[in-house]
Order: sequence, then structure tokens, then C-alpha cells
Amino acid sequence: MTKVLVVDDSAFMRMAIKNILADKDYEIFEAEDGALAVEKFIECAPDIITMDITMPQYNGIDALKQIRTIDGNAKVVMISAMGQEMMVKQALVHGATAFIVKPFKHEQVLQTLAKVAST
Repeated sequence: MTKVLVVDDSAFMRMAIKNILADKDYEIFEAEDGALAVEKFIECAPDIITMDITMPQYNGIDALKQIRTIDGNAKVVMISAMGQEMMVKQALVHGATAFIVKPFKHEQVLQTLAKVAST
């Protein structure tokens, strides 16, 4: 079973991703900001992290940097809204494995996570 940490400050977005993954072979953990994402990463050792870029206090880029410092092989899929190309580029420079643009389709999320899991 693949462990996935879903990080987003929006409970609605966390639920949307959880619903997409619900009947698949995923064990799901949640965090609502970047600081909690780092704590959950250490605690749960997920195989994949879906990380919103824009979050208050501790954003996805900062959490990505810290997680990649802890584990240089961490697989982080950044999730961004349209128009955040610069932040997506910054995330890729800091080691993001892939990215998904909101609004996303179910199949896009499943395909991206399957591809990341197989690398």
C-alpha cells in the first residue's frame, strides 16, 4: 500500500484528493500547512506527498525545501492554481517530483501519482 500525505490549507481540497484516492491502494495522511507537513513526513514516512504551494504561514515551497533536506529522495507532487508558473518552476528547482494544476481531473491525479510511485 502506498502512503500519501495530502497537504493543503483547504479542507475541501484535502477531501477532494482523498476522495480520488479513496478506493485505490493508498493509505492517506493529512496536514493543513507546511509546518505540519514536515512533522507528518517525519512521523508517517509517506511514499508520496501532494503539496499545495500557496498556504498561509508556512508555504509549500518552504516545506518542500525542508522535507528534501530531511530526505533527498522524497517524492513531492506540487499542486498549484493556474497562473503560478513561477512558483512551480521554483518548486521544481528545489526538487519537486511533479506538479498538478488546479482545477484538476481525477484521472490526472491518479496518473501523476502512479507515475511518481513507479519512479
